[in-house]
Formats: sequence, structure tokens, C-alpha cells
Amino acid sequence: MNSKAPIAQKKAHKITTNGHTRTDDYFWMNQRDNAEVLAYINAENNYANSYFEDTQKTQEEILEEFEQNIDPNDKGAPFYMEGNWYQRENLAEKDYPIYYRLKDNQKLLFLDENERAQGHSYYNLAAWLPSPNNELLALAEDTVGRRQYQIRFRNNATSYFLEDTIENTDGSVVWSNDNTYVFYVKKDPETLREFQVYRHKIGTDVSTDQLVFEELDERFYVFIGKTKDDKFIQINLYSSTRSESYLIDANNPLQAPVVFFEKEKDHLYEVESFQNGYIVLSNKNALNNELRFYPKHPSIDKNYEILVAHDEQVLLEEFSVFKDYLVVVSRENGLRSITLINWSDKSTHKINMNEECYSIGLFVNEDFNSNILYYSYNSMTTPPSVLAYDMASNKESVHFVKEVPNPAFNASDYTSQRTWAIANDGTKIPISLVHRKDVEISKAPLLLYAYGSYGITIPTTFSAYRLSLLNRGFVFAIAHIRGGKYMGEKWYQDGKWLKKKNTFTDFINCAEHLKRNHFCKPDGLYAQGGSAGGMLMGAIINMAPYLFNGIIAQVPFVDVVTTMLDESIPLTVGEFEEWGNPKEEDYYQYMLSYSPYDNVQAMHYPSMFVSTGYHDSQVQYWEPLKWIAKLRALKQDSNTLIFDCNMDAGHSGGSGRSTERKEIVKNYAYLLKEENLIA
Repeated sequence: MNSKAPIAQKKAHKITTNGHTRTDDYFWMNQRDNAEVLAYINAENNYANSYFEDTQKTQEEILEEFEQNIDPNDKGAPFYMEGNWYQRENLAEKDYPIYYRLKDNQKLLFLDENERAQGHSYYNLAAWLPSPNNELLALAEDTVGRRQYQIRFRNNATSYFLEDTIENTDGSVVWSNDNTYVFYVKKDPETLREFQVYRHKIGTDVSTDQLVFEELDERFYVFIGKTKDDKFIQINLYSSTRSESYLIDANNPLQAPVVFFEKEKDHLYEVESFQNGYIVLSNKNALNNELRFYPKHPSIDKNYEILVAHDEQVLLEEFSVFKDYLVVVSRENGLRSITLINWSDKSTHKINMNEECYSIGLFVNEDFNSNILYYSYNSMTTPPSVLAYDMASNKESVHFVKEVPNPAFNASDYTSQRTWAIANDGTKIPISLVHRKDVEISKAPLLLYAYGSYGITIPTTFSAYRLSLLNRGFVFAIAHIRGGKYMGEKWYQDGKWLKKKNTFTDFINCAEHLKRNHFCKPDGLYAQGGSAGGMLMGAIINMAPYLFNGIIAQVPFVDVVTTMLDESIPLTVGEFEEWGNPKEEDYYQYMLSYSPYDNVQAMHYPSMFVSTGYHDSQVQYWEPLKWIAKLRALKQDSNTLIFDCNMDAGHSGGSGRSTERKEIVKNYAYLLKEENLIA
């Protein structure tokens, strides 16, 4: 690595909040497409390219391993939708999936994303949905990376697209039962908040579309759906603390939406229709949720029957309604399970798992009248599969398995386990690990991953990509820290707002536990996180830089206070219910005390690899850019600090299979270089 690290110019900018003034020397970097900003990004990218020069051979080797471990003609499990079976396939020479309709043991080409992506450096198909009569297909596409989707309609008989073109949507589409109308959600063009629901009549000018619903409270996001029995179109509002649902008769799409429960502080609920009543998952007086049946709309009769009672030890996460069965997914002691309830006699049956570090979830189950439940299963050592469970006979069969095509792969060569760290307040924090059985872990490097925000639980899943790291002697671990819901709703509540620091100290305690108990070599602990997990990375290196040999921070949310003060930035106001509003003194001081950018100091930092996307709509590119500039100016060490900005990417990175793989390989190349394992 011969090039010199770029140094950004300082331009003092004063920000005064609640009588307190901060100086931000790199505030000027938020000028998108400014020549000076682009020049600095280019300099950082060139410096990163220089760092990775001597890893090219290793990167090529890992890409070849991906080809060996992942079928180049990769397929997804067949799924049922609107009366037809479909299957996704990837072809070796193609970047994007192809969808086939399965009929009479034949594969009929239905949709080729590669054709749609032609001419675009970025392409993302958010959703596609056939009309109920299967004559038309709605597609929602993004060719920039800002998650502002354009909706088009294809005639399935002719493959021609209608003139109807709807811009700036969230990518969701719901059809009326008569195939005449679609409902869609518009985004605020500045903040990108989903806030309006429109109704479009197929074949008419979109300028005449009717506004059906609008939510002006910026704390709420709007999304739409349809009940599984196709009776109602749903309009749902949500924040992290409250929700509200409206129903429209899907056979009468011109009907005004009818509210189910009005918004109420700390009340989150979901609604499905069943027979002439409604099934509701609600947290009212039930922190971990309760499942209820309302025989009538609550505006008529508020009485209900409890289907699954609240349990302080069990989080009810989701449910699926069938004509004869109710399926409930719950989480206890961090582990998910599936329970079946027979409507006829209310008898229950639980599907049991035999591993400790596994992940299960409901697959596509669109057929309301079916007795077959499709669910997905995999673990940190077992490749993914989809099981078909006959709820009438309690018999199970394998619907689909995603095999690792490499004949050298043997799942029994790997082992996984959970271990528990002790947090500063005495709380036990679970950690899931996986490694090769023949690795002496006390002498091995370890990559510790976590997220820890929004109640999102990181699943303990298999990764064919990860094999390349494990086979080079790494241990991989997931810290199930507070801020997620691995251990229930309280786990989330104890990692947000004025308890957010629990997320950071939990991760630090997990790192200490892994080192103390010889789950890795003393100088071989690395950490990784993205988005809010990138904020976690920024916080831990300010609080405990000595614990880590290296950090991977992807699209990191690091300029917490300044971003949360700017309500014009996408998603800011809604985020108040996760972090707090810094215009309030208590939240300002607390957020300022952990904001990674504001707490960079003149001290030693571990090696770091930071990446972002220029078109990121969730975390703006300038947050990690400013962070890198400030770290370069203040850090007192000679450790690696590189920044990679993909100029064609959004929050989820670049598009296409090859781009995704190259981004993963670059992360692995960084780890291997820092470990002196580059060939």
C-alpha cells in the first residue's frame, strides 16, 4: 500500500441546540454532487483500492469458492400465489433472478429480471404481484437505490406493458378482487416517509388516481396489505410504539376505509379476518403480545376470546390463518417454535427442533384453504430447507433443500453452540457461535456480529458465503444484545431511548466474555455491524477500542445527533420513537454522550474498514464520510482505516449477484489481510 491517506479540509460549522454549541468541521460534506465532496470520496476510494491491491488473488480465490459452494444455477423453493406455482432461478451467467411458472411438470418463463435491469447500473425489483385473474402483473422497480419504486403493469398474454406508470412508491401493490383497481403507497419526496395511499384504476391516467388515505403525523409510516382470505384490503399505520389498521372491502374497492382500533399510546396490533370475525395480535396489557378473536368488529362489540394468552417468558411474533388451522410463531429463551391450533377442537401441536442455533420461519402460505403449512428451517451448520407440514396428519416432508454443491462440504465438519455473557447489570446475554470442529478456537480469530436496534432479531442462519471464512480458521459469532427481541419485548425496551447504552455495553461484555473464556485468540477479535449496527461499531470503538483488532462498519449511522436534528432527512421524525428527540434536553445530552461522530477522540483506534452507498436513503453517505475524516484527523495510531463508497449503491449495497459477492469478498479480504492470511 503505497498511497497516502487523504486528509479532508476543515470548515468550522457551529450547531447550537438547547444552549449547547458544537463545532462540526466536516458539515460541508452533506452537499451531494458537490465537486469538492466528490473529489474527497474519489480520493478515499483510491486509497481503499490501494489497500486491497495485494488481496486480489485471495479475492479471486474466494469468489471461486463461492462458485463451488453456491449453485451457479441457484434455485429457490417453489411457492404458490394466486392459483399458480412459481419458482425463482438464477443462471450462472446472469446477475438477476428469473421466475418460472410451474404447470404440468413444465417450466414456463414468467419474468426475467435481467431483461428489466438492462441499461441500469443499479436495479432492484421490490415486488411483483399477479392480478387475481392472472391477466396482469404489477412490478415495482428501483433503478437508483433510493427505494423510490416505479410501478408498471404487464399484460401476461402479450408481455406488453401498459402505459400506466406510477412513480415514487414504497413498492407495495394490492389488487381489488375485481382486477380493476390497485392500491399503492406514495412516499414524501423529501423525507421518503410512506404517508399516502392511492387507488388507481387500470388503464386510466395516473393523474386521476384517488387519494384514499393520508397520514400527516410524521412519526407514522403507512403500508398496505390484504387479509389472507381476500376479504379486506388493509391500510396499516405503524411506529415503534403504536399502530392503527383500516379495512376496505376488497369486493367494494370504492368503499371508504374503516378503522379497526384507533391509535392508542403503547398499543401495537395486527388484524386478520376469519369467518365473520377477526384475529388480532395485540400487546395491550400484554407486553409479549396476546392472540385474540373478535366475533364482531370492535366498533359493534368489544368482547373477545383469548386464543393464546400472554406469557412473560414467550414472545408471540407472528401468526398465519388457515380455514381449519391457526399457526403461531413464538420465541422462548431466544429460540423460535411453531404451534398449530386446530379450529374444530382447539387442540394444539408443536413442531419441535433438534438444534440450539437454528432459525425457522413461515414460508409463503397464500392458500387459505390448504392443510399444508410451508416453513423454512436452517441453522448455523445446516443449509436452508423448506418443509411441508400436513396439519391434518402431523406428517412432514421435505419441500425443498438448498444444497451446497461442493462435494467437499460436510455439515458434520462444523459445530455451533450458545454461550452467555454477563452484562454490567447482571443480565445474561446470549451469543451464538459456529466454527469448524478441527479449529482450536483459543488460537483462532473471531468475527463478532450484532445489530441491536428497532427490535430486530438477527437469526442464526447458515451462510454458504461464510464457509470461506470458517474454512480459513475463523470463528463466527452473533451477539444477541438488547435492542433486539431475541429474549422478548422487554429485551427491546431495555435497548432504546434512554437505555440505548445497554446495547453498546452488552456488546462489549460479549467481547470480554469471548476473550476471557478463550473462544478466540487474545489479539484476534473483530467486530461487524451495519446501519444501526454500524452505529454500534462506532460506539464500541470509542468506549473500548482496546478489545478489538479490527472493525467492519457498513452504511453506519454515526452522526446521531446532527441527523436527528434535521427533520428534512429521510425517516428522521419517525426515528424519535427509537432514539428520542434531541430537541428535548434529556435526550440531547444522552444521545450526545454516545453519538460515535461526536465522541471521536485523540487516541488509539483499532483497524477499520468502513463502507457505504452514495445513494443510500436510510443513512446518508456523508455520515460515514465525515466520520472517516474526523478519525483520520484525530486518531493517534497507524492502524488501517479505509473507506469504500459505492457510487451506484443504496442502503443494501450494490445490486446484482456479482456485486453482492464482491462486497462480501472485500470484507473477508480485509479480515484476512489484518490477520496476515493473504496468500
